[in-house]
Amino acid sequence: MDTQTILLAFTLTLIAGLSTGIGSIISLVAKRTNTKFLCASLGFSAGVMLYVSFMEMMPTAKEGLERVVGEKLGLLYLILAFFGGIGFIAAIDFLVPKSTNPHEIHGVEEMGKKKGLHRVGLVVALSIAIHNFPEGIATFTSALEGLDLAIPITVAIAIHNIPEGVAVAVPIYHATDNKKKAFWFSFLSGLAEPLGALVAYLFLMPFWSPLINGIVLAAVSGIMVFISLDELLPSAEKYGEHHISIAGLVVGMLVMAFSLYLFV
Repeated sequence: MDTQTILLAFTLTLIAGLSTGIGSIISLVAKRTNTKFLCASLGFSAGVMLYVSFMEMMPTAKEGLERVVGEKLGLLYLILAFFGGIGFIAAIDFLVPKSTNPHEIHGVEEMGKKKGLHRVGLVVALSIAIHNFPEGIATFTSALEGLDLAIPITVAIAIHNIPEGVAVAVPIYHATDNKKKAFWFSFLSGLAEPLGALVAYLFLMPFWSPLINGIVLAAVSGIMVFISLDELLPSAEKYGEHHISIAGLVVGMLVMAFSLYLFV
């Protein structure tokens, strides 16, 4: 793997992670949540992740694994890695208390009324850092496959992180009455994503092979499918804009399909 590709993967992961800062700015400036735009964005992000997982990353992983260990064993590795990725991100969600889980997204105005959140500002920042860690691994490793995967996944993760930035900044602001502190905690919590990329680089790259590549791609697919189905679409549903979120999902799939087509 050449140095330029690795640096690009780190850069894209950093961009995706630090988009939590955009969410914090929105939460500290806006008085109401633009629910239609947010639903469309969350649906779009889910569509990109689902399409690229099932139509690009899983077939690539399957082909690579079967080439190394044979068709039957390769398919078994694919299945185990895919559901292993789902289990990994699901375990993180299970371990983080629901009251401080940044994936339990609310509107800006609704979160401002939750007085109990003032005691858990730092815990929320830590929670989102924990959640962003595997997403950093996902963004980094997918970026190693090339720009056709890297750019749309980076955009999807970045969109996904914006409402998370809201979820971090609002309780910290209400805990401290300090907008600067709320912004910086939200902004810095996104650094968990490049940290995840760094861990992937240090512990995976020395052993990188077609077998490891296939397993990681399948596991990342599982992570992104879980994020889409457990977090993005349910979050959009909470705002009551079902059709808009589904339209965003279809548009996300369509954009992803044509972007991949252009690289054929």
